[in-house]
Amino acid sequence: MHPIRKQRLLFISLFMLAIALAIALALYALKQNINVFYSPSQLFTAKVSLKQTLRVGGLVEKGSVKHNTIDNQVQFTITDYHHDVIIYYTGLLPDLFREGQGIVAEGHVRANGTFQATEVLAKHDENYMPPPVAEMLAKNTESAHA
Repeated sequence: MHPIRKQRLLFISLFMLAIALAIALALYALKQNINVFYSPSQLFTAKVSLKQTLRVGGLVEKGSVKHNTIDNQVQFTITDYHHDVIIYYTGLLPDLFREGQGIVAEGHVRANGTFQATEVLAKHDENYMPPPVAEMLAKNTESAHA
């Protein structure tokens, strides 16, 4: 093989290796920042790591909200009409947070199966519900009435 061809082949091989390495590093970094959304039913059946950050969404059950004014902790339950998840959150809830409304909580699952939220997101107005929550509730409502 001609020396110039060898040099070109080596250059192309090293270039392709560098691109593959850059793509692998980018995918690894993205994997670390992905927050997966689960409904209470999906969370019940999923195998998630206790340290994995994820989002869970559903309707806040009526009568489930309990405030602890001493440490500003709130406990409430969300449902998708099939399964429930107890959520603990320390901090101030959004102004639009209400019982019977759709929410999305970001955080991690505790060892006892409850959910420790680091952020709670409430709907924006009377007609808005996060699309994944709306789809999940519509599907579960249809199957519950069938």
